[in-house]
Amino acid sequence: MNDLPNNLPTGRGTKEQQSTIGQVLIEALPYIRKFEEKTFVIKYGGAAMKDEVLKDAFAQNVTLLRKVGINVVLVHGGGEAITKTAEKLGVETRFLHGKRVTDKEMISIVQMTLAGKVNQDVVRLISEHGAKAVGVSGLDANTIKAVPCKEAEYLGLVGEITHINTNYLDLLCHAKLIPVIAPIGYDDNGSIYNINADDAASALAIALKAEKLIYVSDVPGVYHGETILKSVCKADAADLIEGGVISGGMIPKALSAYKTLDGGVHKIHLIDGRLMHSLLLEIFTDQGVGTQFVSEKDSDI
Repeated sequence: MNDLPNNLPTGRGTKEQQSTIGQVLIEALPYIRKFEEKTFVIKYGGAAMKDEVLKDAFAQNVTLLRKVGINVVLVHGGGEAITKTAEKLGVETRFLHGKRVTDKEMISIVQMTLAGKVNQDVVRLISEHGAKAVGVSGLDANTIKAVPCKEAEYLGLVGEITHINTNYLDLLCHAKLIPVIAPIGYDDNGSIYNINADDAASALAIALKAEKLIYVSDVPGVYHGETILKSVCKADAADLIEGGVISGGMIPKALSAYKTLDGGVHKIHLIDGRLMHSLLLEIFTDQGVGTQFVSEKDSDI
């Protein structure tokens, strides 16, 4: 006689649903095998850093990557948080060509906000999902050394990276930790520099010989008409720029991507952080959800 309660669920989805889930997992298997012990540098920004649901999903995605054996190095932005902190302190925020003008007063705010609250909020969220994250500013263990950028006369303490302490970051990854990096640098004279998070992610990916650099932003990818291009190779980039397919703010992103590829990184991915689990969908499915920049046309996963 069956004495089980009548209200227990009688199944775990339809056979079609079960088959779909199984197929997704099988599709992910070759990617998991290929990328085990490889390094992914992820630049985290946009809505995925602001919306509570998206933040939670992103933390889950990053945790899963680490759990399947991928070394994850995370670089975060935080421009909006810096501006809000500056407003509260009565400090004026100015931008030039999209870059924050950073004097001595502003660099203190940048350091306090990025290496403080923003960094630790990301660390806490990832840790809550079972991964071991550790906050790292570019000042810790001499992680990021920099010099004044070419526009320093106008931008102030905005830097360009000259050296990265890869030994320290490799040590953290070997311990199965996720370094969460606030893009701040230093020089031998004791100056501290505000560094663009995209530029920092590129430099870190090259220095760490990363398999992939992934930009998580509010841009779905490179559009051709209403279709997102799955892959753009270097040979086609000039034609796409000339034809207006790659235009506006996407041009510097594309040029930066190919510079990073020339530095030895295998692939650059641009994905929309507003799409739930876009990180996993791009990495572990055949179709992906964003645009990947590659040196040459190939069929590698």
